[in-house]
Formats: sequence, structure tokens, C-alpha cells
Amino acid sequence: MKNFIGINVLEASIQRIKDVFDNFSNIYISFSGGKDSSVMFHLVMDEAIKRNKKIGLLFIDLEGQYKLTIDHINEMIKDYKDFIYLYWVCLPIALRNAVSVYQPKWECWNPDESKIWVRRPPETAITDLNYFPFFRRGMEFEEFTPEFAKWYSKGEPTVAFIGIRTDESLNRYRTITTDKKIKWRNKGWTTKLHDSNVYNAYPIYDFRTADIWRYNGKYQKKYNKLYDLMSKAGLSIHQQRICQPYGDDQRKGLWLFHIIEPETWSRIVARVSGANSGSEFVQMTGNASGYIKISKPDGMTWNEFSRSLIESMPPAMKDHYTNKIYKFISWWEDKGWTDINGIRSTGVGCVPDDNDIKDSKGNLLPSWKRVCKMLLKNDYWGKGLSFAQTKDGYFYKKYMERVKLDRDKRRKDNMRKAGYWRGFI
Repeated sequence: MKNFIGINVLEASIQRIKDVFDNFSNIYISFSGGKDSSVMFHLVMDEAIKRNKKIGLLFIDLEGQYKLTIDHINEMIKDYKDFIYLYWVCLPIALRNAVSVYQPKWECWNPDESKIWVRRPPETAITDLNYFPFFRRGMEFEEFTPEFAKWYSKGEPTVAFIGIRTDESLNRYRTITTDKKIKWRNKGWTTKLHDSNVYNAYPIYDFRTADIWRYNGKYQKKYNKLYDLMSKAGLSIHQQRICQPYGDDQRKGLWLFHIIEPETWSRIVARVSGANSGSEFVQMTGNASGYIKISKPDGMTWNEFSRSLIESMPPAMKDHYTNKIYKFISWWEDKGWTDINGIRSTGVGCVPDDNDIKDSKGNLLPSWKRVCKMLLKNDYWGKGLSFAQTKDGYFYKKYMERVKLDRDKRRKDNMRKAGYWRGFI
């Protein structure tokens, strides 16, 4: 439930920022160049200037970004240069690439591929792999940010301002509303970073998209002009997102690149595997993208089609998806399921080949067709099979190794009789 406190979201965000400055001396902003983080940047800097206080500014440059975004970031840094300690990071960080099974990840600023970088890092950027004692080449973005926070804090109480809003996605809503994380003074707009003295603060979490643009218009604040071109391309203010464009959700906006910045797009095609085909097929439906309605070859079951798709993949991706499928199928075999007629199915072979029916609660029932849809969509995290996205780092790799051991155990327990599991364990 939302609890209204009698003031507007702008007044509330300003008060939150004041609370942080009143109680913390060590503060930094995590900046992306998007509309939300830009508004937060302006609001935080207004308070820093009033107090004549310098704070940190972290920008993780993902290389394959719009030139207009980089121009906006440079503009913001120039305006506030006297009140920030800049950390412009151009280091080889591993990023998800959802448009290719042959390169499921790509490494921005890979020093071995400097000749085909989308652009050159600025002179002020951090490019030395030894600058941060915690850094290791190929770190995930989600691994880097908490380690930076701990490094920046030097053990002192610290706040990292992050410009996310609950309206943007369910994951962001859950991040802020969770009761499983420690809060600073029980304030719902903060979460404590595990095993540290750092708090993340989300001062504009309750802004609506319209509030963002209302603020920019009323106070004539600078914003990323890329949004103007997105509007001209036909996107509503709710569809406009700026982030690395090759992720599972973000790839839907790939087609914009060669319309808005063709020169940047030509470099990206040469840099990231699958970018060009991804931009063409992501707007399609059917087997090309795995969206809406899919079909299987004549004479094949969905089970057989799944195995065929798995066999066509390179080894690393084959193993990754095999583990996902194994967890999905074995969970339903152990738990069982009930159809709309009340008929109960459980045990090996209980998952039907084709089943588009939902249960009484509106949840899609298990089927091998769902597995095929996940594979055709290149749904890396298996969201179509009800898996949640996790941090793809060291611990995830260990988890996947344990799943593989469990698959081996099931094989020894003779659970692939009649070839039901053949190709998956």
C-alpha cells in the first residue's frame, strides 16, 4: 500500500537528499546518463552546492553507447566539475549479449580488441586495470558496483545515490520495497549493501515518468537529447530507455541505433556479435525471435525440437540451457501439476509436450513447448520458465556446477528410461 504524506514527490526527494547530507559525510552518485539519473544528479548537486561540498560521481562507460549520451554526460560533468570527484570507468567488464548464442557475453573495452572499439575512452577515464585493487578483468557489472562502493567508503558510513524508480520495472519495485534488507533508520527508500557500511539511497523512487519531464521543463534542467530523437522515432515517454542495448530486455530497442546514430551503429555491428541480425529479427514474431506464436518442424514433437535446438548450440550455451531445462522439468516432475479438469500428473514423463492452458490461478502449466519458446527467444535467464534473473558471477557458476552434478545423479538413478531425458542429462 502507498502511504501519502501530504507533499509532492519533488519536495519529498529534496528532503531525503537533505537527510543524507545531514547524516553522512561520504557520498557519491551512480550516474548513467539516462533521464532518471540525470534528474537525481541535478537534485543532489543542488544540495551539494548549497553546502559547498564535493562528492563522488561514478559513471561506468559500457563503450557501445549512443554518442548523444556521452555528450550529455560530458555536459553534466562540465557544469558540476567544481563539486565532484569523477570516476569515469572504462574497464573490460563482461556484459550480456542476448542477440547471439555464439557470444552470449561481450567485454567492453577489451584491450585485445582496441582496434575495433566503438570509440576511444576520454583522457579523464580510468583505463588502468590495476587502478582498483578489487578489479579483475571480465567482472560483471553487478559485481563491480558493490565492490566500488566498499572501496569508495574506506570503511566509513557511506551513501550511494541511485536514480531508479519503482514504476520502471517489477525488479526495481522489489529492490526498494523489500523487507529482507536492512534500511537506514528504517527509511524505505534506502537499502544496506551486504557486508559493508554503505547504503544505497533512491531519492526519486516515487517519481512517475511524467514527473521526470515536468521537473526538466519547469526548472529548465539539462537532459539527454537522445530522448527527443526517440520521440521523433515514435516511442512514448514510457518506452524510452537508455542502457547497454544487447541485454535480454533491452535488445528490443536495437532497431533505434541505426536510425538515430548510423555512424555509431556501423561500429557496433563490427564490435558485437549478432547486433545486426538482432536488430532485424527482434521486432518479428514466430521462430525468428520466439515471440507470440511459434511452430515446430513436421513430424517432430516439442520435446524433440528442444533437443534439436540444444544440439545446435555451442558447448557453453548448450550446457547453460541444459541445466535450466533440467531444473524446470525435474521441479514439475517432483511437485506435480493439476490440469483444469482436476486430473493430477506427477513423476517422470508427467510434463506434456504441448500445453498452452493455464491453471485456476492464471499460471501457465508446464510443457515442452514452453521450453522451445525459451530456446528460440534466447531467453538466457529462463524467465519464460519462471526463473528469476540472478547475478552471473562466481557463485552462479558454482550453482550451475552443482546442477550438473545433480543431473549426473539422476542419470545413475536410471531416470532417462525410454529416452525421455535423452539429450538433457
